[in-house]
Amino acid sequence: MPNNHAGDTSMNQQLANPDVTVITGAGGWLGTGLVAAFLSDDHEYQRAGRLRLLVRDPADAVALRAASDRVEVVVGDISRADTARDLFRGLHQTEAAGSVDVIHTAGIIHPNKMADFDAVNHQGTEHVLRAAESAGVRRMVHVSSNSPFGTNADVADTFGRDEPFHPYFGYGRSKMDAELRVQDAVDRGLNVVMVRPPWFYGPHQPARQTTFFTLVRTGRFPVLGGGHQRRSMVFIDNLIEGIVRAELTPTAPGLAWWIADERAYTVSEIVETVGRALTDEGYDVKPNRLKLPNVVGDIAERIDAVFQRIDKYNQQFHVLGEMNKTIAVDISAAQRDLGYSPDVSLYDGMRRSIQWCREQGIEL
Repeated sequence: MPNNHAGDTSMNQQLANPDVTVITGAGGWLGTGLVAAFLSDDHEYQRAGRLRLLVRDPADAVALRAASDRVEVVVGDISRADTARDLFRGLHQTEAAGSVDVIHTAGIIHPNKMADFDAVNHQGTEHVLRAAESAGVRRMVHVSSNSPFGTNADVADTFGRDEPFHPYFGYGRSKMDAELRVQDAVDRGLNVVMVRPPWFYGPHQPARQTTFFTLVRTGRFPVLGGGHQRRSMVFIDNLIEGIVRAELTPTAPGLAWWIADERAYTVSEIVETVGRALTDEGYDVKPNRLKLPNVVGDIAERIDAVFQRIDKYNQQFHVLGEMNKTIAVDISAAQRDLGYSPDVSLYDGMRRSIQWCREQGIEL
């Protein structure tokens, strides 16, 4: 079971922004949002220090280097230990060199092959932890997931702060193993904490989120079993707030917090809210007509299990297999310990996401 002994703290004790912020996965959805927030002159979480960023795609490196002269980019594969060492080269924290914090967002959700789960999410996290230890960093935030804990027992259940691990397939096992490596690093003396976002959404989204909007707009989003399953969600700006507060609020190492909206939503409510947001943004939205029995999700989950047992991964079956499940979390510990307050509502967040898609020329 994760080590989550609570430690109440006052927000008046917040640490100053670090002189250097290391972000892994800086070319990804969450990483891109963090970089944009830290570099923006008018963002609540803008910071003046240097950013040392890890990306895998050289094209991301070109774009990030052009964003600011405070940005340093390392291109590499986090599944390789030498990449993590390169990322921290020259960053050993001393009084003269200044403070160094780490936000570890790098990970893979939908891999080309099953081995990528362990290589990136588990081994990659171990590489970052070891390199962060060697650099003597001030604080590290590891971005985990709900998947190490699986799905709720029923629609009324909500995950609390201390939950036993019950990983959901290969992704969940890899993120569980990453959390275990975090606890090992805490035992060795590293100041590292964790945040656990469920389904998050917002600007810089990948293609799968665009597909979600399109399915809702065209009335073809699969609602299983009446849509009564509950889902916790979080807008990316709310998630960034949770991450920054976890980074800068002094707490005991090893703690973990659910970062989400104050309450979970039924799947039907999510679909209705997204449809309303699309309508209010000027899109023609058709009534949702793809309503399926719960057994469809059960069959998809079994097919997903067969694929993963033979070392294959199919995103469509995996996503559909989760659609009749509840994944609901309790954020009260983050509210108490960190002063976390998710201000962006589901409706407003979805409208912002839709507006961002339009600004990027993305058709919904």
